[in-house]
Amino acid sequence: MSCGVFLELLAREASPVEFEGPLVQARAEGASPAVLAELEAAKLAALRVRAVMRRHARREAELAALFDTAGDLAGLRDLDAVLEAITRRARRLLNADIAYLTLNDDARGDTFMRVTDGSVSAAFRRLRLPMGTGLVGLVAQTAMPYNSDHYLVDEQFQHRGFIDEAVAEEGLVAILGVPMKLGSRVIGVLTAANRSERPFDQEEVALLGSLAAHAAIAIDNARLLEETRTALEELSAANEEVKARSAAVEVAARAHDRMTAVVVRGGGVEDVAAIVTELLGGTLHVLDADGARLATTGAASAPLSDEELAGVSASAHSARAQGRTVRRGDLWIASVSSGDEMLGTLVLRTSEEVSDADQRILERAALVTALLLLFQRSVTEAEGRVRGELLDDLLSERRTDAAALAARARRVDVDLGAPHVVLSARYETRDHRRRAEFWASSFAAVERGLAASRGEEVVLLLPGDRPGDAARRVAKELGASLGAPATVGAAGPVRGPGEVAAAHREAQRCADALVALGRRGDGAGASELGFIGLLIGDDRDVPGFLAGSLGPVIDYDERRGTALVRTLEAYFGAGGGLARTAQELHIHVNTVSQRLDRIGRLLGDDWQSPDRALELQLALRLHRLR
Repeated sequence: MSCGVFLELLAREASPVEFEGPLVQARAEGASPAVLAELEAAKLAALRVRAVMRRHARREAELAALFDTAGDLAGLRDLDAVLEAITRRARRLLNADIAYLTLNDDARGDTFMRVTDGSVSAAFRRLRLPMGTGLVGLVAQTAMPYNSDHYLVDEQFQHRGFIDEAVAEEGLVAILGVPMKLGSRVIGVLTAANRSERPFDQEEVALLGSLAAHAAIAIDNARLLEETRTALEELSAANEEVKARSAAVEVAARAHDRMTAVVVRGGGVEDVAAIVTELLGGTLHVLDADGARLATTGAASAPLSDEELAGVSASAHSARAQGRTVRRGDLWIASVSSGDEMLGTLVLRTSEEVSDADQRILERAALVTALLLLFQRSVTEAEGRVRGELLDDLLSERRTDAAALAARARRVDVDLGAPHVVLSARYETRDHRRRAEFWASSFAAVERGLAASRGEEVVLLLPGDRPGDAARRVAKELGASLGAPATVGAAGPVRGPGEVAAAHREAQRCADALVALGRRGDGAGASELGFIGLLIGDDRDVPGFLAGSLGPVIDYDERRGTALVRTLEAYFGAGGGLARTAQELHIHVNTVSQRLDRIGRLLGDDWQSPDRALELQLALRLHRLR
């Protein structure tokens, strides 16, 4: 017997049992084992081909149904008719006893029967299922498909008496439900069910899901048709609004072109802000990421108060999250940001109403300002790296050609032959390092100097011949930028590359002395500290030294409002002469004697001994410096 017989069976779509016929016949005819084995292999192959053909036929029927459904949607006239057609097709394609479709009621927090096909129970057709209860309620709540081979005994669902009674009255056993979704929102559930146990395979879940998607589209299309009718009734007013908006967009586009042209010509943040206030009026404040003012343009206005700045900071984060302008009283706030980084804020103060078009102008100005700030940062960082590397070489004391160093300095507009001061600036914590580096780099570029970060300090080389003044200025401005004290020691002036390293060490000693003296947040040069800078070490307890040597006199003055400390300074300054001391203080000699007696009682009888006198004079000097 030939294996071709199986092809004939396939051609006439025979049932699986008929494929056993050729084998039975061959055994009856006494075929050899080899022939029987060949027939068995051919039979199995034919059955596999038959299964594939049936899957293809089933898929063809599913696609045809989906195509028909799409056609129904294209010619949508009656929503109920389309939903009934989808439900009927779902029942037929899944060979189910019943199919039904529910819609979510957000107001009542449940899902209710909209269309059924094959239902025999009136109670089932009126059923409403709270979210999360029953299989359909769980699908509606979680937006995930669920199925059960035997629902009434399935413990994965939250059962309710009235739901189970309706399911039992309908006689349902196996149930499959899939969500109908518009985007991420579930609007209902499409379900197929059998009145006997039956597993639903993955292909059936996918098919029902496709039909559910079509049902969701039909519902959405019906909603859109209704909205279109409403929109048509309002078309005349909408057309006028569109014209107005088009004009506003054109104005915003022209403003954007002007701002872009300013950037191309090399303009800055203030130039962009000036365009905004020219178009919108009012006063525009441009703030950096920390709320410091970068520019103010427009009508004269009071600066932003601390309370307003606090509110602006919160509103700026809200504006960045929403991607649009936020209003706070008479302030309109737009975030200047890049990705997740907040670069600054635009704050427009105006008593006039700001239209949507005006808000777009402010938002475009924020975008252009962000580009400007990013460009400025890139330039500053690149130039800062060059300046930092040059200063590192000057501080390293490596044998480097002085002419080469001077040539490198000239390329960044620094003349090492002119007098410069060297500053060592200390900040409080490592958290301040990045901001201190950025501030120092920007400050040095503006002052035509150099800056570098070394450990827990930033070093600056700035033009000038007054180290103390430069130290105090840097301490004040760096401290304001960090929001924490910055202590700055200075040395100089220096000329030429060879003097920078030694001056840096002197500036470091100055900074150490200021910290030891308890003058954090201050700045000074070595000449202003005198011999104190040579005496104070890292671990010297200056407050304890003052308390032990001069404390009783200082405390007495503070309690009584006397001038014993001043008298003691004048006495030592006069070389121990009572008359000269009295003349210096413009008091009687007897008064001086009385004060010195009081000092002796406070400090002890040996306070005028050489050792104690030297200690007291040092303490007086330290007290004056503090």
